[in-house]
Amino acid sequence: MSGIKVFAPASVANLAVGYDILGLALEKPGDEVIVKKGETDGLVISKIVNGKSLSKELHKNTAGLAALRLLEHLGEEKMPIQMELHKKMRLGTGLGSSAASAVAGVMGINEFLGKPLTKPELLRFAVEGEQVADGSWHADNVAPSLFGGIILIRDNLSLDWKRIYVPEHLSLVMIHPFIKILTSESRALLKKEIALEDMVAQTGNLAALVAGFYTSDYNMIRRSLNDHVIEPQRKKLIPHFDAIKEIALKENALGFSISGAGPSMFALCENSFITDNIMTAVQRFYSDKKLKVDVFVSGINLRGAYKY
Repeated sequence: MSGIKVFAPASVANLAVGYDILGLALEKPGDEVIVKKGETDGLVISKIVNGKSLSKELHKNTAGLAALRLLEHLGEEKMPIQMELHKKMRLGTGLGSSAASAVAGVMGINEFLGKPLTKPELLRFAVEGEQVADGSWHADNVAPSLFGGIILIRDNLSLDWKRIYVPEHLSLVMIHPFIKILTSESRALLKKEIALEDMVAQTGNLAALVAGFYTSDYNMIRRSLNDHVIEPQRKKLIPHFDAIKEIALKENALGFSISGAGPSMFALCENSFITDNIMTAVQRFYSDKKLKVDVFVSGINLRGAYKY
């Protein structure tokens, strides 16, 4: 049996108002996994490219653990398989790097074995693998990376999810300042309780955002992308966050917030004229501050993970 290659895209989790329950897939970047017949019994991670800090030990690698759990489920854990992980994005960026690896790993094995499971059936194995990164069971990065589009997770424990309609022409300006924030550290900052008025405002915005997506109501989307709970706690980890947000909103972004745990940020936009203006203004800001940053535009990936 010849080898196969799988791509799994980066993702933006939370989308400001949907902490741990809302996310979307980006067209770029993403991770790749190559799966081939191995030389010894069992799964082995034979190579990791652009991931020096990552372990080849299966239980310490999101792609490895996700793949192993699938093999165990299928009763094929002794099958000789070797896996290569090619990291196409930095760790700790807030772009779902660990989730993309887990998705690529589990889908690579599934494709290699002739697709015994459907994509929805792969979700729980990918989520289990992604737990290696922060110890939490949540699918807001994994599900969009696997399925594509915008995904709402009604309940993480049971992995009850729903694909949300994506209006035409939506794109994102992604802004990644060159600092690293681990998801586990960023989660540790969050308060365990929130004020009732903040809960009411947040749930109203979440419901209205979903309604705005389904009806292509850009004004509703604009009014809804306002995080009362998580962003105020996490933004202090990101230098110049308020200034960058002000730039994006001044240039008519639909909304602006932190991508996942950060430090990446996103500006959701309704056309390319707006994305171009935001890119130019943000790049000028960071250049004046003499700070390194990666700024790029991505559409919403509707395909999710796929075999090349």
